[in-house]
Amino acid sequence: MGGMTLIESSPVSTDRLDACVAAPRRHPRPHGEDRYTISEVAAFTGLTAHTLRWYERIGLMPHVDRSHTGQRRFSNQDLDWLAFVGKLRLTGMPVADMVRYAELIRVGEETFEERQELLARTRRDVLNRIAELQDTVAVLDHKISFYADARRASERA
Repeated sequence: MGGMTLIESSPVSTDRLDACVAAPRRHPRPHGEDRYTISEVAAFTGLTAHTLRWYERIGLMPHVDRSHTGQRRFSNQDLDWLAFVGKLRLTGMPVADMVRYAELIRVGEETFEERQELLARTRRDVLNRIAELQDTVAVLDHKISFYADARRASERA
């Protein structure tokens, strides 16, 4: 199957297993025929080819298979990993932490505790951000209500 990927579909290889996607994704091609060019992955994910190359260069997307001509060939597992990286980006996780997480996956099972803590810390950060956003929405609701009341009062006058 070529180079190592960060997500394995078989739970047997727990050293590289990392269930990164909350629900199974629909892939453009079935397993076995799942070799995508960088432009296809860019179109499918919304990432640029430059970003995909950068992810590979910094170790966030390591060991992408290559064709006999040296062209990158991404798999469905690579697409799943990129979807997970997208979720991590939405959390605001620093790129350095994402790269560290990818490194920990490659090391194996003995890093489960560190991976768990990294994700738990990120989860706490996300929950704090959600609380901040909820407070912000409450302030906006108050201001919107104030202006609505003020407008109604001025219309009555």
